[in-house]
Amino acid sequence: MANDVTDKPLQLCAIQMSSNTNVDDNIADIELQLATLEPAQQQLVLLPECCLFFGGQDKAQLSLAQENQKNHGLQKRLAKLALKYNVYLVAGSIPVLTEQRDKFTNSCIVFSPQGVELGDYDKIHLFDVVVQDNGKNYCESRYVKAGNRVSVVNVKGTNVGLTICYDLRFPELFRQLCHQGAKIITVPSAFTRVTGTAHWQTLLQARAIENQVYIIAAGQEGVHENGRETWGHSMIISPWGEILAQRDTGKGIIFADYQEQELLNVRKAMPVATHNRFKNKLMSYE
Repeated sequence: MANDVTDKPLQLCAIQMSSNTNVDDNIADIELQLATLEPAQQQLVLLPECCLFFGGQDKAQLSLAQENQKNHGLQKRLAKLALKYNVYLVAGSIPVLTEQRDKFTNSCIVFSPQGVELGDYDKIHLFDVVVQDNGKNYCESRYVKAGNRVSVVNVKGTNVGLTICYDLRFPELFRQLCHQGAKIITVPSAFTRVTGTAHWQTLLQARAIENQVYIIAAGQEGVHENGRETWGHSMIISPWGEILAQRDTGKGIIFADYQEQELLNVRKAMPVATHNRFKNKLMSYE
């Protein structure tokens, strides 16, 4: 049974991981961090991209998606964690098989403290790039099908916009989430060490400032089984662009309270949404 929570502010949390290719190991790591939470406060917890499987060959993610399609075991295990620890759990991303069966979506799924799925989001922008690191070339679209919709989920009366990793470089998506009422935007990631060093913090603060939202960013960190190096530096950023909490390296969890009045004060003092001369209709994706 879920614990009763007080009327304290919603606590924003980000878990930094160094996921491997063993789902059981990664579940255990998540549970270790969830067990540290204060039961008298309601938490929104963000996990990184590829939270349950990372560091293997690209095709291994497809195999996991195919296996998971039989009984949706990954979703069920994440739902149980949300229920056991009485949290809103934003499960960074897991592979979900498409009807094509030779591709999966990189999908973020949100669970309630009752273990009920509240919404999901399929990563729109796929990481097909050249990076000067151990991986050199990344072609996410080889096995991943891009999503075609934006997603905002209501969490304890507050709208939360969903993104994944490479989406961070596309401010139009964040603007659309705000048009749909987002006051918090989550960024589960597995940023490379090279791109993270150069751009991670700058992009996160820019998205928070220009949209006047709380940003929660949870990253993978370290050197993984396939040699890929991820940047970590998970952080929670205020609508004014202040870093409220940060974890640079290693596994762990960070916290900050969601203060809606502070967000409203920022938006009232500098009403950029109403000043915006580029009034777009909500975008649709082909």
